[in-house]
Amino acid sequence: MMIRLRSFKLNPLSLLFTATVCLLPGLASAASAPVYTDQGKQWTQAARLQYYSQDQGSRLMPLQWFLALKQANGKPFLDDSMSRYGYLPNPDSKTQGLPVGFTVNGNAVGMTCSACHTRQIEVGGKAYRIDGGPAISDFQTFAADLDGAVGHTLNDQPSFDAFAAAVLGGTPSAEQKTRLRKEVETWYLPYHTIMSIALPKDKPWGPARLDAVAMILNRVTGLDIGTAPDHIIKSNIHLADTPVRYPFIWNAPIQDKTQWPGFADNGNGLLGLSRNYGEVLGVFADFYPKKAPGQLLGFDYLKHNSANFDGLKAVENLVKKIGPPAWPWKEGKWAVNAKLAAQGKAIYESPTQTENGGCAGCHGIRDGIPRALNKTWATPLCYVGTDPKEFELFGLTVDTGVLAGAKIPFLEKPLKAKDENAVRVLSMVGMGTLLQYTKSPKTLDLELKAQTKLGLIERLVGDAKAAKDRKVKEITEQLLKKQADLVTSDSALLKGAYQTMQAPPSLRQAGGYACKDKFTDPTPAIAYESRVLQGIWATAPYLHNGSVPTLAALLEPAQNRPVEFKIGPAYDPEKIGLAVEQSKFDYVLKTTDCEGDNIKSGNSRCGHEFGTRLSKQEKAALLEYLKIL
Repeated sequence: MMIRLRSFKLNPLSLLFTATVCLLPGLASAASAPVYTDQGKQWTQAARLQYYSQDQGSRLMPLQWFLALKQANGKPFLDDSMSRYGYLPNPDSKTQGLPVGFTVNGNAVGMTCSACHTRQIEVGGKAYRIDGGPAISDFQTFAADLDGAVGHTLNDQPSFDAFAAAVLGGTPSAEQKTRLRKEVETWYLPYHTIMSIALPKDKPWGPARLDAVAMILNRVTGLDIGTAPDHIIKSNIHLADTPVRYPFIWNAPIQDKTQWPGFADNGNGLLGLSRNYGEVLGVFADFYPKKAPGQLLGFDYLKHNSANFDGLKAVENLVKKIGPPAWPWKEGKWAVNAKLAAQGKAIYESPTQTENGGCAGCHGIRDGIPRALNKTWATPLCYVGTDPKEFELFGLTVDTGVLAGAKIPFLEKPLKAKDENAVRVLSMVGMGTLLQYTKSPKTLDLELKAQTKLGLIERLVGDAKAAKDRKVKEITEQLLKKQADLVTSDSALLKGAYQTMQAPPSLRQAGGYACKDKFTDPTPAIAYESRVLQGIWATAPYLHNGSVPTLAALLEPAQNRPVEFKIGPAYDPEKIGLAVEQSKFDYVLKTTDCEGDNIKSGNSRCGHEFGTRLSKQEKAALLEYLKIL
């Protein structure tokens, strides 16, 4: 997730085993072109290709380095479009070999939204593409291997010599190689620092999951806000050991809240920009703020910021076009039984006891909280007995480095220098950046005039303290007025872009299942978002932490759910989710039960025991309906 890329001056650069069709569900090769699921008329081939490579401002590392790096086995790091991590080939990439979601920004390679939100499943010898679906990719192994590849290049002279020749071309001089080594060391220091501390070694995230929020907090507070030259605050980096399932995004723009704990308000253009800005910070945008007393906010959040705001807005417009995927099997064994699905719809929409279904009460479409006159879909936050470990993030405290004292007048009080809530720092960065980015030319003009006046006063009155203080006070009051003008009814919504808690909750939730409409409501303290379930068939594994492999298993009591399961693209259309046998990754997710501290391990399979008392026939009917929702 997250490394800033400084400017480097570089010379130009001179699937699986084959199986018999229709064996076990999903157990097959997907070497041929995928079948694209129907995701609505707006989702065209042109939109898809733009989504796969739309730059957002991410700058992972110089492209020439990325192309020159080798794996431990001597093959190029980019070999086979990095399919070993689950990334998908993009034949239309302008840079040959870059997979879906990897882009070029200037001289740098970066990542974009589609890297983590494009899914491909396999059934009966065919691959099916679901755009906007949660990726079945292994980001942790990718990040760790990249760290290892660069580390080996620096520590093994023959490897570095080969790397230098590939990057610089020809036979580079000793001076050129020395300069290149220094540049690579400068890049490697923050990257290795965060990856060596944050990535869990004993319980890796595995495919289809990552601890995105913790890594964004680690990146912003650990790598961006320290003092120059490296900007690192090592003590702010924490172990990222609360992985969650990648979310699907086809109805993300219309939700009134996002993030699994629901702490990010959502639902209009500015909040969407904030959401996407947080994402690009997490995937290697180049960013570090600095104090700027002449600025309206007292800090400059844009001078050293590679975020492509036009690109972020373009991605949001593309996501709005992605519809939920239609069940792709229209005939044959896996075709939907319309009569059975109709029975399932009645169960889904039933207002009766949750044991009998009643899914629509939390997951149905209803009006949410309006965002600056924009209509939204309600995203209730519900406590349903699931693993509470992610809420530990709201208790993280950090030093604020160069952002000590930063504030947003009328919206956010100043940050403390020490022991500040990490989410508040992210909130400050998000609000400060977007307020600075979106302020009108008129406001900019007023700011420049204020700076000019202050400079003129300094020259006119010199050391005449009383006169100077009086004039400075006058200009300061004018500046405060301009700050107030900056906060409109629309921009004030940024206050809710990243919310935190007065105090982190106990991970032992008291009382039964309950919901709330606002993150700031005190009860239930621990609650996760309950989204509209359109396209849910394509998003396994289930629960926020991906601890249940299929929808069929989710309709069972926690004690009857699989204790462990493999994760990969092989799909089971009958149980609706991950097939038992997988060949893509050598990874087994081991879950925990509901006893003692096991419930808060981060991998607990407990909670959401809705529909568990339905009869076998009723469960079959409900599952059939979920295929077409």
